[in-house]
Amino acid sequence: MSAESLWTLSNAQVAIEVVATLAFALSGLIEAARKRLDAVGVCVVAGLAAFGGGTLRDILLDRRPFFWVEQATWLWVLLALCIGAMFFMRARHVEPTERAMQWPDALGLGLFTAGGTQIALDASLPAIVAVLMGMVTAVFGGVLRDIVCNEIPKAFRDHRPYAVCSFAGGWLVVVAHVLGAPQWVGLAAGAGSATLLRAMAVLRGWTLPAWRSMGPGGR
Repeated sequence: MSAESLWTLSNAQVAIEVVATLAFALSGLIEAARKRLDAVGVCVVAGLAAFGGGTLRDILLDRRPFFWVEQATWLWVLLALCIGAMFFMRARHVEPTERAMQWPDALGLGLFTAGGTQIALDASLPAIVAVLMGMVTAVFGGVLRDIVCNEIPKAFRDHRPYAVCSFAGGWLVVVAHVLGAPQWVGLAAGAGSATLLRAMAVLRGWTLPAWRSMGPGGR
């Protein structure tokens, strides 16, 4: 692959990562707006949504410094987004914004899945652990957001495949790694598959099995 192609791929990854991180931060803003939190609460919830999964991954892998410490510009971006949203975002914007957010969120799910899995593979961890680290990176920001806002995490209760899409995408990164493919191939395959699965789940209304309500006598 030529240097120009690598440059283009790198910039594409950065662009998607920016959109994804902003989408996750926006999900935190929406939840904070629903809970009528103050300015500090808004920033904390948005930060958990955007950075929580990656931070938990870094803690589990004992990686230092945390990725948002190493790239502190993200903190300024988050603060600017929160302040801007509090000035300009109104209740009528919440529902349309949440619907539009599904697509960059799907991209973020794919990219963070692939990136988190690759980081774990680079640390020579077993395949199943690497896939779970990718899933933690992609999913647990939203989980922490919902816990702080006193909600059952949406990833666990809306029955649409989310973590499952991440889990599947992570395995493609592992397969590419085992086959000795260039790293960008694994990242593209993992991110693309997780994103596509999530998009199909949203468009087709796919759902995961749920517990059936038990009637009288436990039946």
